[in-house]
Amino acid sequence: MNKAVTAIVNGDNEKVMMNYTTVLFDLDGTLTDPKMGITRAVQYALEQMDMEVPDAAKLEAFIGPPLHLSFMEHCGMNETEAWEAVMRYREYYQRTGIYENQLYGGIPELLQLLHRQGRKLYVATSKPTVFAAAIVENVQLNRWFNGVCGSELDGARSDKTELLRAVIVENDIDRDRTVMIGDRKYDLIGARGNGIASIGVGYGYGSEEEIRKERPMLYCPTVKHLINAFVSL
Repeated sequence: MNKAVTAIVNGDNEKVMMNYTTVLFDLDGTLTDPKMGITRAVQYALEQMDMEVPDAAKLEAFIGPPLHLSFMEHCGMNETEAWEAVMRYREYYQRTGIYENQLYGGIPELLQLLHRQGRKLYVATSKPTVFAAAIVENVQLNRWFNGVCGSELDGARSDKTELLRAVIVENDIDRDRTVMIGDRKYDLIGARGNGIASIGVGYGYGSEEEIRKERPMLYCPTVKHLINAFVSL
């Protein structure tokens, strides 16, 4: 157990968490619940390609990983087919899916707290920047963030390790004073690959087993637990 985790377990979370002056947030499954928009867009893409269209509940695995990889893994597509599916997906998503994201309860209060504490906040998502920025604006969170950073439409920077590296370099971020918050293993793997701390959350789309396997500094099952991690006891 590292010193940060030990200190938090011993009730010294204020001292530890105040060290992190920059907080990076995943978007889907961490700030917003994107299930409706993503699953409907996947269903639209599959329908347009004359493929079997599963129920929304069976498409939750598409939330988090790079989209073209999900089409390959879960629908048996080759790379060319997967990118065609992505293009079809985006037809629905940019028209409607963007507006089908719902804020998790407590997120505005969390961001207000972190902003009041003087921290810099960034969204770091594998979702294309153009879509991520539109979502953040639509749910009225843009005032809290110093930047919204995502992938390119051609798939560049969709790998979370690559993305976080770009965010850190482009914004001159101090790795030692930065923590990444996310709901999937990709967020935690990306953080570790860039030498920054991480917090896994359990209210999104990654299982507790998936998150704990990557050994984040903290596991927060609810937004309330996440808020408590940043306030004095």
